[in-house]
Amino acid sequence: MKKLISMLLVLMMVLSCASALADLTTDGYDGSAVTITFYHIINKDNQLEVLNNAIAEFNKEYPNITVNAENAGSYNDILKRISEEINGGNQPNITFCYADHVAEYNKAGAVQTLDELINNPVVGLSDEQKADFVEGYYNEGMSFGDGLMYTLPFYKSTEVLYYDATFFAANGLTVPTTWDEVEEVCAKIKEIDPKSIPLGYDSEGNWFITMTEQYGSDYTSATEPHYLFDNDTNKAFVKKFNEWYQKGYVTTAGLYGAYTSGLFTSTDETRCYMCIGSSAGATYQRPKKGDDGNYPFEVGIATIPQVDPANRKVISQGPSVCIFKKSNPQEVLASWLFVKYLTTNTDFQANFGMQSGYMPAIKSVLNNADFQAYLAKADGGDNIAMLSMKVGMDQTDAYYTSPVFEGSSVARNQVTALMTKCLGLTENVDAEIDAAFQDAIDECEYAN
Repeated sequence: MKKLISMLLVLMMVLSCASALADLTTDGYDGSAVTITFYHIINKDNQLEVLNNAIAEFNKEYPNITVNAENAGSYNDILKRISEEINGGNQPNITFCYADHVAEYNKAGAVQTLDELINNPVVGLSDEQKADFVEGYYNEGMSFGDGLMYTLPFYKSTEVLYYDATFFAANGLTVPTTWDEVEEVCAKIKEIDPKSIPLGYDSEGNWFITMTEQYGSDYTSATEPHYLFDNDTNKAFVKKFNEWYQKGYVTTAGLYGAYTSGLFTSTDETRCYMCIGSSAGATYQRPKKGDDGNYPFEVGIATIPQVDPANRKVISQGPSVCIFKKSNPQEVLASWLFVKYLTTNTDFQANFGMQSGYMPAIKSVLNNADFQAYLAKADGGDNIAMLSMKVGMDQTDAYYTSPVFEGSSVARNQVTALMTKCLGLTENVDAEIDAAFQDAIDECEYAN
């Protein structure tokens, strides 16, 4: 009974909030004093300084809006906390979020859709501002199956291919741009260094999902049936990667037991010469300096291999921000103005990107003089973070979004486990791959 009453109260709040926002005039924010709470995960002093400076600048324009910016722990901490707060109607105004978290919050209809705000003639986004967002990042906000916008991107990371540029140059190897070329390069590296595992891939889930995008095969759908990844195309690339693993060409974080950057930077006999990992983790892909003060090798960074280089697909990850419904429409408008400021302000986006190593959400940062100078320092040694950022910013046309629904994170977990299991298969491989796919689908269906 208590749960039912709580759900009814939440429903009443949602209806009231929707009505209140719909009643707004085109005058927008009326200047009244409001306090908005913003949950984030930022915990490094240099990044907090950039955020606090942005809040101070925002308050020069909107002195009656008090922004209570709070580090609310990890992403999972925020998810748990807000899910509990929604039941009492005391959720924050704004939060860092992943798309599947928004789907969770929306079980109670608590997230404010942004369409009315984006298109508001007074406080909305101009056509130039909309076009300034990296398209793949922006589209994530409307990947929930109903065509509505729920989030705006804050900052993002991607996957890139790290490679030992010194080794490649010394052995006349060409950096692979396709998966067929990866196989060829791995075979050559094995001949040069039989003890090596030429390629490390840090995320089995990312690998699977990205391959479905590159092949144009089904993965999931925001509308039922949700789970579509059990198909011949996907089974074929999983079997190919199984063959690579059996030849010693590749390993993954799940199979290796740790991030494969450890193999890439290793000084032991067994190491890898290519590693696919997060662009934001570039400094972990850089080897330690030797006693002579020099790096043992130079790191090169490139776009991950493709099925078709003319139709590149690369995953993007990292937080967006969403706004929660409130009974006071001025709180919603104030929240929108702050979100708009953080996501469209070129100086803030550039400064935060330089301090964090994450990629800004908007393309106009490339016109920022400080950001240009930052990228100009890019190299495979001391300034490897700049090089990673540069590669990430050069492939903005390649970013994609996956459908989001309640249970979309379950699919990701299951294909991660599927890849880990299937790469290690040695007997009855075809039959076992078929069974693994069916088991993964069953687990997804059971979880929901």
